[in-house]
This record gives sequence, C-alpha cells and structure tokens, in this order.
Amino acid sequence: MSVIEIQNLTRDYGDGRGVFDLSFSVENGEVFGFLGPNGAGKTTTIRHLMGFLQPKSGTCSIGGLDCWRHSAAIQKKLGYIPGEINFFDDMTGTDFLEFVEKYRDIKFHNRKKELLDRFEFDPRGKLKKMSKGMKQKAGIVVAFMHDPDVLILDEPTSGLDPLMQNRFIELVIEEKTRGKTILMSSHMFEEVERTCHRVGIIRDGKLAAVDSVDALKAAQVKKYVITFENSQAAKNFANKENLQTEVLTNHRVVVTVRNNIQELIAVMNRYPVANLSAPTQSLEEIFMQYYGGAQ
Repeated sequence: MSVIEIQNLTRDYGDGRGVFDLSFSVENGEVFGFLGPNGAGKTTTIRHLMGFLQPKSGTCSIGGLDCWRHSAAIQKKLGYIPGEINFFDDMTGTDFLEFVEKYRDIKFHNRKKELLDRFEFDPRGKLKKMSKGMKQKAGIVVAFMHDPDVLILDEPTSGLDPLMQNRFIELVIEEKTRGKTILMSSHMFEEVERTCHRVGIIRDGKLAAVDSVDALKAAQVKKYVITFENSQAAKNFANKENLQTEVLTNHRVVVTVRNNIQELIAVMNRYPVANLSAPTQSLEEIFMQYYGGAQ
C-alpha cells in the first residue's frame, strides 16, 4: 500500500526549472531514496509534499490525505527535516524543543532524551550561536522525538561530522526495522546504500529512473588509480590491456571498471604495482554514469 503518492506533479518556474509530470510512490514501511544533482527538483517536490506549495497540476498525498488541502493535519504527525533549517534564533535549543513538544502534545520525553544522548546534543545554548552541525542535530531530534510513522528528510546529515552521520544512518536503519515509511533526499551514496529499499533519480525536474538499491549498486562504475613502479609499466598497461584506462602521470593510470574487477586484479598481477587507490565518487558523478543521457 502506498503511503506517499505523487501523481503527475508539475510546477514550472520557467527556464527549465521546476518539476514536470512527476509520478512515484513510497510504500508502507519503505525507505525511499530521492536522489539527483543540485537544482534537479528534489526540494521543490518535498515542499509540495509538506503543503508549502500548491501544485500547478497533479496531486500529492500522504496517508490518503491531499498534501495541500490537509497540510496542517499531515504536518502535525509527520517527521520532517528541511534542507535549510531555520529556527527562532532568540530561543535556546531547550526552549525550542519544549515549544515543539507542546505543539505536538508530546506527553513522554524518553524518546527526546534518547536522541539527545545519541547525537551528543546539549540544547541549552542559543540557537543563533550554534554551528550548522549543532542546528542539524536539533532538527533531527525534532523530526524523530514524537516517533512518527512517516518521515520526510531533506539532506538530513548536512553539516554533521562522519561519526554523527554514521549514527544517523544507524537511526534510520532502526526505524526501517520498525516499519516506518521514509522519503530521504541525499547526496551521500553510503547513506542511500545502507538504508534505502529503492531510489528515485530526478534530473532536470523529471524522473530519470526508479530502481532498487541492489540495481544501483550493480550498475555502479568504479574508478581505481594504479601507481606503477616505473613509467614503462604504466605505458604498457594503458596501451596493451583491454581495459578502459586514462594516463594521469608517467607512473599513474586510472582504470574504470563495472563488473570486471576480477579481470583487473588478474591483469595487475602481471605488472609491478606500487599502489592502488579508489577515489571517492560523488553521488552526482554516479548519476551521470548511470543516466547521463536520460532526459
């Protein structure tokens, strides 16, 4: 059963900006990754789901309720992390959390304490003096502390250090096992790979693909930088082997592989290799590899 449903959503800002005839759904108990380059339309879509924008055409619904007409009822129960977090800066974090508790009529505070401890967040300071990472922690606590069944998370780990990013991933995995329905916009491939059932990829406001994470991983193109002990070995490797290569320097060659990693290992065994590294690829680079020609 679909909990989040978008049908033929269109909002045209001109000059190719906006979203165009967008349709996808998120099933009950599913973690759905909503991915795409900056400016692709992810946040515009999420703002429609939150009822901040009225569709020019098409519909959005959550739990069977129209997102525009029933936005207040949806927002009261939903967990939400915006892409750009803005607080009442004159409040302390404690004041803000208490304000949200009253708004949501939260009677028990165990969940809040658990989240504060997990993310090592002391809410007593003024929000306006907090770093981006600290404000992000506040946003996470607010989104999860009322234990919602549905969450919409727009770049939820933005500004967090690697330790806190990992703790957030662990939190989403726990919520996933509890059957929560989550739509998560992200630029972090590890975040998506570890948490999501399926992903939808948006480009230029249009849905380029919907795939399982397993399909995304299987299609992933990987690059390796090989450093050879001498320039002749690097030259022979680049010119003679049936691999996709690019020479960086006299001693270093980049090899692009898809499913032929075993072939690469076998070939490397015939050469004097000094070092092998795998540069981190951005999610945007991966999009371009998979769907670079899709419009």
